[in-house]
Amino acid sequence: MQQLELTYAQECPAHDIEIEAINAEAFGPGRFTRAAHFIREGGPHDLNLSFVALMGGIVVGSVRLTPVVIGKTPAMLLGPLAVRPEWKKRGIGGTLMRQSLEAAMKAGHKLVILVGDEPYYGPFGFKMVPHGSMVMPAPVDPRRMLACELTAGAANGVSGIVRHANRA
Repeated sequence: MQQLELTYAQECPAHDIEIEAINAEAFGPGRFTRAAHFIREGGPHDLNLSFVALMGGIVVGSVRLTPVVIGKTPAMLLGPLAVRPEWKKRGIGGTLMRQSLEAAMKAGHKLVILVGDEPYYGPFGFKMVPHGSMVMPAPVDPRRMLACELTAGAANGVSGIVRHANRA
């Protein structure tokens, strides 16, 4: 019997249906009412900075980065990051996140933001942003608004409404 290998790849349009199924499973219908979803509706994510985890060619996890502006400052919005329940606790989410952050850094991006839990994202370099400095298009718990500086000081003084770069 052949052992299937877990591999990672850059996302491509052929992965869309599987990624949508993973996001539905992970976040349910409530995902359509979240602030980050409203931003992502404004335009496409960056396929060059978005990755999937594959087991035997089947998508078991994904992460996307979407170009945004915060006021006038360009940044990337990380998410959704999701892994199928039966594949959780194996480091897949962390590997996907590290790949996307590394790709963003290599592409010259300086700042990545997300709405998430600091205890999970903190070890990857994400920190809470000053309350009210980055305003999402719908209410979010200010303790969950996080930023990762890919360049030291990139978040200093950044403030404003977060919107998709296509809507800037």
